[in-house]
Amino acid sequence: MNGKIAGGAILIAAAIAGVTLYYLQIYAYYREVPSPELGVELVSLGTDMPEPIVTNNFSAIDADSSPIRYRACFETTHSLAMLSETYVVTENIEPRNAPGWFDCFDAKSIGMELEAGTALTFLSQKNVHFGVDRVVAITSDGRGYIWHELNDCGEKSYDGTVVGEACPEMPAQ
Repeated sequence: MNGKIAGGAILIAAAIAGVTLYYLQIYAYYREVPSPELGVELVSLGTDMPEPIVTNNFSAIDADSSPIRYRACFETTHSLAMLSETYVVTENIEPRNAPGWFDCFDAKSIGMELEAGTALTFLSQKNVHFGVDRVVAITSDGRGYIWHELNDCGEKSYDGTVVGEACPEMPAQ
């Protein structure tokens, strides 16, 4: 009889721990964030500085627990041809998954559009956090998606490799 009670207590504790971990990963740390003050920005080819673009229906989430948890969706009237001639295009970037409850951001379908060439990725902001760049993907029908991606300095810093002179000073914690 004591074994059944001990076994049951272990199973209940494991179930509670599992549900808690799931909740913490998927819901707890995320919060909705307002549209950026200047709007969605892309880095200009001419000035090498971020410039705002026209957007509608902006929706975003973020979490303080990680610099790469930012996800956003929006719409724009700009064409891909105009954007690619005016702003810095990035290559070989795959979207990061978002929580399932953030309906507008589907990394798999965004990735398929990038692969098919019906979407392009642009640099929005370099080092939005140390070692993390903000990337914007825009589809041919004007849907836009934003996420954060580790840059070379971030990858080196987080895997323990010597960062080198090309990277900015890491902020004090």
